[in-house]
Amino acid sequence: MNFKEIFFLKHIKNDLLSSVVVFLVALPLCLGIALASGAPLFSGLISGVVGGIVIGSLSKSHLSVSGPAAGLVIIVLNALETLGSFQAFLLALVLAGVIQVFLGYMRAGIIGHYFPSSVIKGMLAAIGLILILKQIPHMIGFDSDAFGEMEFIQSDGSNTLSYLIASFDHIHFGSMLVGVVSLGLFIFWESKFIKQNQILKQVPAGLLAVITGLLINIGLKSAYPEMAISGSHLVNIPVISGISSLSSVLQFPDFSFLTDINVYIIAITLAIIASLETLLSVEAVDKMDPLKRRTSQNAELKAQGVGNIISGLIGGLPITAVIVRSTANLDAGAKSKMSAIYHGVLLLVAVGFFPLVMNEIPLASLAAILIAVGYKLTKPALYKTLFKMGKGQFIPFITTVVAILFTDLLIGICIGMAVGIFYILRTNYKVLYHYDETKHPENDTNLITIKLSEHVSFLNKAGLQLTFERLPENSHVLIDGSHSKEIDHDALEVIYNYKSNAHERNITFDLKNIPDLKTTNFN
Repeated sequence: MNFKEIFFLKHIKNDLLSSVVVFLVALPLCLGIALASGAPLFSGLISGVVGGIVIGSLSKSHLSVSGPAAGLVIIVLNALETLGSFQAFLLALVLAGVIQVFLGYMRAGIIGHYFPSSVIKGMLAAIGLILILKQIPHMIGFDSDAFGEMEFIQSDGSNTLSYLIASFDHIHFGSMLVGVVSLGLFIFWESKFIKQNQILKQVPAGLLAVITGLLINIGLKSAYPEMAISGSHLVNIPVISGISSLSSVLQFPDFSFLTDINVYIIAITLAIIASLETLLSVEAVDKMDPLKRRTSQNAELKAQGVGNIISGLIGGLPITAVIVRSTANLDAGAKSKMSAIYHGVLLLVAVGFFPLVMNEIPLASLAAILIAVGYKLTKPALYKTLFKMGKGQFIPFITTVVAILFTDLLIGICIGMAVGIFYILRTNYKVLYHYDETKHPENDTNLITIKLSEHVSFLNKAGLQLTFERLPENSHVLIDGSHSKEIDHDALEVIYNYKSNAHERNITFDLKNIPDLKTTNFN
């Protein structure tokens, strides 16, 4: 192993270029999520830096990017209202991080492997649709909503669709020009001409879109000042002028709240939901990784826990692995986790040294980047592919899409999981056994052989019971467990209970390679 491989520098060119795109996407999202959460703007930037540098360094994931999560906005808002203090909330965040580290050591990350593929694909497609619907208003200059908010029902009582419709009554033509040109660049960058050009294909479309937006706005200021983009239509980083101003924006946890039970309730809630979002995101990113690398889920929980402890100690927001940043990272050509680390360094440098330059970037350009990312997550071909795979895949997929679109990420996932589990149970019922029925050549008796599948679990109880109830009278039945590696105790109970009563219907019930039923004494 050479020097470059040891320090993850083998793909430095790809990772540096992709990190710039992720940085440009993450910057307004950090600010927007902080604003939507009712927290100080600087807290969003702190969590972005910690998510990039600290979690990026500790994580075993090659492509996921961590930062403040839109899915936790409502929890943070409610927590701040309950505790009445941002410093008390920071204490809850530190404790949440400790819980996540504990979950990692308890190997709780295995939960991430139990999410059905159709539900994960539905989550990605739904996020793609939300990005498109949420970012169109920003692309045309209607920026009253916090950049990065993902919920369907918004704080002012409106919803995603009504907000989208209302945005067309508030078009800012300078923003719309920048947004349309930026989106056009993304479309052009997907053309065969660019992909065949060895030089141009190395330039990320997101970086080009931002530079183009800056240049267009400079031109508008000179030629058409009334159309120039300013104020709320631009990125707005808090300007730090020195050490004294930095100390005034940094906040720290108040440990006097350790006696408040609400701190512990919020800490547990944050730990569980942040962990679930992280596991979902990492599993989804691993599925999109062209090299099909796998991430240690337990190591990821530990990394996230350490990140949230540090974020809480210095005034940040809760951090999770975030699918939007991760997808942007993947699309921009990242090859290793160094891209996530570089993006955290860029956030730190931008806040510390170039806030005025960053504050000239039009939000419309960044909205165009997110719309392009959203489209790649929810391409029509994905829906077509899932539909062809049958109801067992398509219905959980489309249910997840619709549920997330009209509620929020976690509620939608839960609904999708419920539908997915229904189809898993249905499939277990169908593939329980091989059923073969013939007639005895002499006495016309039904000869029935039921060959059990490799694994017979408690999920198969209902299928077994129903099959036995439908057996015809006066039959000779053989239950064959030769191919079964494991037969659950619950399933054995059903088999032996029916065997003991089969004579009532004149059924001869024989068993082959079926384990003895081990009874349990509860006295």
